[in-house]
Amino acid sequence: MGSDRASERIRIGVIGANVSKGWAHRSHLPALLASPEFELTGVCTTRPESAEESARKFGARLAFHNHEDMLASPEIDAVAVVVRVPSHFQLTKDALNAGKHVFTEWPLGATLAEAQELASLARQNGVQTMVGLQARAAPALLYLKELVDSGYVGEVMSCHLRMIRDGVLKRTSDRTWQRDDSLGATTLTIAFGHTVDALRFVVGDFSEVSSVVSTQAPQWLETDTNQLVDVTAPDNILVSGRLANGGVASVHVASLPWAGSGYRMEIYGREGTLAAYSTDSPQLGAVRVQGAKGRGERLQDLEIPARHTYVLEGMPAGAPYNVGQMYYLFGQAIRTGEGGHPDFDTAVELHRFLDAIRESSDQGRQVAVAAA
Repeated sequence: MGSDRASERIRIGVIGANVSKGWAHRSHLPALLASPEFELTGVCTTRPESAEESARKFGARLAFHNHEDMLASPEIDAVAVVVRVPSHFQLTKDALNAGKHVFTEWPLGATLAEAQELASLARQNGVQTMVGLQARAAPALLYLKELVDSGYVGEVMSCHLRMIRDGVLKRTSDRTWQRDDSLGATTLTIAFGHTVDALRFVVGDFSEVSSVVSTQAPQWLETDTNQLVDVTAPDNILVSGRLANGGVASVHVASLPWAGSGYRMEIYGREGTLAAYSTDSPQLGAVRVQGAKGRGERLQDLEIPARHTYVLEGMPAGAPYNVGQMYYLFGQAIRTGEGGHPDFDTAVELHRFLDAIRESSDQGRQVAVAAA
């Protein structure tokens, strides 16, 4: 493949490249245009007209309205699957079977079983994978992990994580599909999944959890049909647990009306304290880092070292930035063949953790978290 030669850019196609709605046009497409490792070769949407519009806007050479045609193209080395969660499994499976390297957004599948099948298939086909847990590539989180690993706080004793974002009580009918828990795109899988994964990335996995998974807004109003629809998707997740390293942790992630207070993560150790703040989930924008060491010190802002920035200065701020950081890692994995995290195996671990949280809430008891 052309991607084997370091002098050539990796030719990538984006499935779900709508120019006006969805995650791709807000993050993946601008990130790719600012990533020198990649050439945005193809775009795919469900209609010829929207595919051509996307190709014109983003400068792609090829426009597809059938993903199988994109996957059959010898001009595509890698594929990004950036569509609604229920479609992740089949599109990703088809891309893997076509021998393409694949970057699929999180959640990898609607269920743990889907994620496990995709991770196994990726190994069988010997391709590189990436899952969209982009907090793991955020410069602030990379720095926090480095500080914890190097002993800044010493032994981790206690962690607290809170992320409260604006929720909804009403939306248009084309967006109420997320009310269905079985479709896999909920506050538990997305807001909580991204946010708790950032904590796991920095301080390590949980060994046991006690949790409450709750739907506090059991109905939404469809504004265009003026009908109330039932909601099964959870909007509040509370977890207390023990970390594998012996520390304890508490987590509350919620989507609530109105005026969410944002993200705050605190890590307390025998020798120091670290804290991180943002206006939303840590994968979506800039994160402020503070630290203090020793008795009597107050938290002070810490400057994030330049070594944790992988993208060039032209990478847009906001949603594309950490996705761009991920594309750098994806490109390195494809170039070297050595793999890059977070990959599909990382996704399986997080899916398994979310299942343990559900089990604890459903059964009203403490649950052991299976080791990776």
